[in-house]
Amino acid sequence: MSTADRFREAVDNRDLSSLDGLFTEDIRLYSPVKFAPFEGKPMVLGLFGVLLRTFEDFRYVGEHTGTARTSGDGASAPSAVLLFRATVGGKEIHGIDLLHFDGDGRIKEFTVMVRPRSAVHALGEAVLAGLVADGLVPAEAPARP
Repeated sequence: MSTADRFREAVDNRDLSSLDGLFTEDIRLYSPVKFAPFEGKPMVLGLFGVLLRTFEDFRYVGEHTGTARTSGDGASAPSAVLLFRATVGGKEIHGIDLLHFDGDGRIKEFTVMVRPRSAVHALGEAVLAGLVADGLVPAEAPARP
């Protein structure tokens, strides 16, 4: 079973402990609603805890695999694109998760892209509330995640 398959299974089962073993310690997650990436396994796992509670009717609907250049060092790395559908705050979301893997097959870079813009806004508001509630960002944080 590939890392992408194990990732999908962990998300489907809402299993954060399984996600922990799939991420590198220095993972970066690029969000559609925050300019700077979320960095490091503790922060990314915390974010996933929020996301798993926030998304309604989340489901993966397709997958593509190949190689791509990572933003960190520009090197080519194995990758997978997972297409998903979900609902947040009554807004239908179409999106992709772009996963880049390290030499050991763990996820080292993760980029999320979603549409439409109204769904991005709803997602940003919901995720910020969850991050604040979980103590991962201060309540007075000026920018949405």
